[in-house]
Amino acid sequence: METNKETLISMPVGRLLLKFSLPAIGGMIVNSLYNLVDRIFVGRIGGLAMTGIGLSLPFMMLLSAVSSLVGIGASALISIKLGEDKKEEAQGLLGNAITMIIGLMLLMTVLGLLFKVPILKAFGASDATLPYGVDYMTVILYGAIFQGIGTGLVNVVRASGHPVKSMIIIIVGTLVNIILDPILIFTLNMGISGAALATVIAQIVTTILIIRHFLSEKSQIKIEKEKLKLHVVNIKSILSIGFAPFAMQLASVMVSIISNNALKAHGGDVAIGAMTIINSVMVLFLMSAMGVTQGAAPIIGFNYGAKRYDRVKKVLKLELAAVTSICTITFILVQAFPVMLSSIFTSEPDLISKASSGMRLFLLMLPLLSAQIVGASYFQSIGEAKKATFLGLLRQVFLLIPLLLILPYFFGLNGVWGAATLSDLISSIIAIFALKSAFNYLNRLENEYPSEKAATLSLLVE
Repeated sequence: METNKETLISMPVGRLLLKFSLPAIGGMIVNSLYNLVDRIFVGRIGGLAMTGIGLSLPFMMLLSAVSSLVGIGASALISIKLGEDKKEEAQGLLGNAITMIIGLMLLMTVLGLLFKVPILKAFGASDATLPYGVDYMTVILYGAIFQGIGTGLVNVVRASGHPVKSMIIIIVGTLVNIILDPILIFTLNMGISGAALATVIAQIVTTILIIRHFLSEKSQIKIEKEKLKLHVVNIKSILSIGFAPFAMQLASVMVSIISNNALKAHGGDVAIGAMTIINSVMVLFLMSAMGVTQGAAPIIGFNYGAKRYDRVKKVLKLELAAVTSICTITFILVQAFPVMLSSIFTSEPDLISKASSGMRLFLLMLPLLSAQIVGASYFQSIGEAKKATFLGLLRQVFLLIPLLLILPYFFGLNGVWGAATLSDLISSIIAIFALKSAFNYLNRLENEYPSEKAATLSLLVE
């Protein structure tokens, strides 16, 4: 195991956070290239093709939400169980997670293939953009089961003490995608379908590597046939913890659908393409922030389970400082170089103009958003599903969706961009108060379980 229990308990938290976060950051950045590379190459086909990917995005986000429901839920629980020295229970969670992902992804594939045309029309497709959306979405659906296993279980690889291995797996898959994209799109003249096929093949490679890892001797928890049988207790536990990221991504799907229709009404097909570019830029930079939270999650979960609340506080403070720094740097780059960033994806002047102007307003509150990102991740890491879910839904459902329905009628296209800004501001302020409350609670717990006592208990577990 790359990071043993003694290391998680005793290594200085700064070094430990770097040990887990740097591979996670690298993995998240590389993972974002799965879709980013597709968009860069597809953007060279034309603006309508870029819009076609934008129309498919809500369903791809739904697939990701389903895999997160199981994968992140299982990884958080496995970290806690390993911290409590309950390896057998952790292994049972892994087996049930695999079975759940396969079943859910098969269901999503069947439903998606049956209803892809009405789904894309509901997402804002026009007669001109529908064929691009159908071509891309069809291929992606055939590979959905591999996306579920690849994106879901890579979190478990990291949470079980193999942060470097998880990064390597993601890097290999992404390199496969990058190599295949130009070959399939241009050399074999497959167009947007080639971009989707490159992604699916890359996800197949990722899945194979993950399965090999859990079958190897190096993995502390392994895939065993008898553990694949579903148990109600495991299902409820995984769904309970995983519901927070699932709800947040499901909310993102709803936002994307409402946003696409508002963009179509107030800016046409080009505006949907512009939003696709904005999302690509945001994901590229914020993957570093998400990498920090993913790296911190198993450390927080393990030490919380081991009652090392002093270490939990230190990790949380460092995590918040790192994510705030990343968000602030991203904000500066977006405000200073929006045209350059937009030009990475397209050479069409109208699309660049809409994307660059929208980008500045859409991402105006990035520095404050760090509190919301860290808050939701922290409560998820310690098993506080309700609080994590609330913080996630606050920004996307309770604030952003109503604002997207109201502001565009008064401010047109700027109302679409501005809705995100106002939502980020309000939700971040509330998240700041939630984190302050969390620190106060950790202080009370630390008084009940001083670090010396907790360290003794942890050694006894060893």
